[in-house]
Amino acid sequence: MKKNIITVVKILFFLAIGVFFIWLFLRKLTPDQKAEIWQSFITANYSWVILSIFIGIASHVVRAYRWRILMEPMGYNPGISNTFFAVMIGYLANMALPRLGEVTRCGVLNKYEKIPMNKAIGTVVVERSIDMVVFILLFFFNLFIFFDKLHYYVDEKVYRPMAEKFNISEEYTTYLYTFIAFVAMIIGVFFIVRKRIRHMKFYQKAKELGMGFWHGLVAVTKIKKPLAFIFQSLLIWVLYYLMIYVCIFSLPETAGLGFDAVLSMLIFGSIGIMVVQGGIGIYPAIIAETLILYNITKTYGYALGWLTWTSQTMMIVVAGIASLVLLPVINKKKYEKA
Repeated sequence: MKKNIITVVKILFFLAIGVFFIWLFLRKLTPDQKAEIWQSFITANYSWVILSIFIGIASHVVRAYRWRILMEPMGYNPGISNTFFAVMIGYLANMALPRLGEVTRCGVLNKYEKIPMNKAIGTVVVERSIDMVVFILLFFFNLFIFFDKLHYYVDEKVYRPMAEKFNISEEYTTYLYTFIAFVAMIIGVFFIVRKRIRHMKFYQKAKELGMGFWHGLVAVTKIKKPLAFIFQSLLIWVLYYLMIYVCIFSLPETAGLGFDAVLSMLIFGSIGIMVVQGGIGIYPAIIAETLILYNITKTYGYALGWLTWTSQTMMIVVAGIASLVLLPVINKKKYEKA
């Protein structure tokens, strides 16, 4: 009962954050601007939005194939349907609580493919690390190529508000060194007392989980298809880009946006999704603020942000629920044939 209450509180907390960002943005709009946004939704060309959804599904199919490549060196070869269903169920779970999806999709493969949880989680850690590396490279590429516009954006919309809010000054360096020293002290204390706690059940569980992570990391060095893995890692982000790109044609006012604007939407929109669970509320606001740099009024930028976010979210919800329904049905037939 206590766990259920905590789960509900967490879900409501992240939902409240999203609602707060929606309110924060809408309260600045005039009635005419709100009417323009609503009109944009009514007149939008939803064929492009539907195409965006199919591209999003394709990106997750590629993710499922890439995940299988990581598990092959450990001697596991799960079916592509189960792997894809696990990925989509994971994304659905992530909409409720941060990082819940990673554990959930590993649990699916543990149930239907008998892959140990700790080893599966190890591969997910590797997968997320690779995605973060690609994202960081794209971020700096975007920053370098479009430095003038993005420098203004980061300075005016990110750094200065943070500096004013947190009073960042020369004392910041002192706080940073203090934090590093504190972390070092915690690590030192752990190594001193670990001999005394190594027989505890908690320590054994943590060690078992750590070994699973290690097996997952080692799996990267033993990948049988390194070129396919690299190609699929890049293809995932290409599809993410195309998923946003096709959406710009849903509104006449944004149809003329170029490569640079869409890449900026991808980068800054992804940050919004990382900061607030599912990007609810903050994603459309970030897209609107970003597109101001490309001479798109805030109302149309906000409308495009909502169209893009809604298409991505609906894809996850529909595909995730369908995966929950189809997973036991397909595996039941498989077991009956066996």
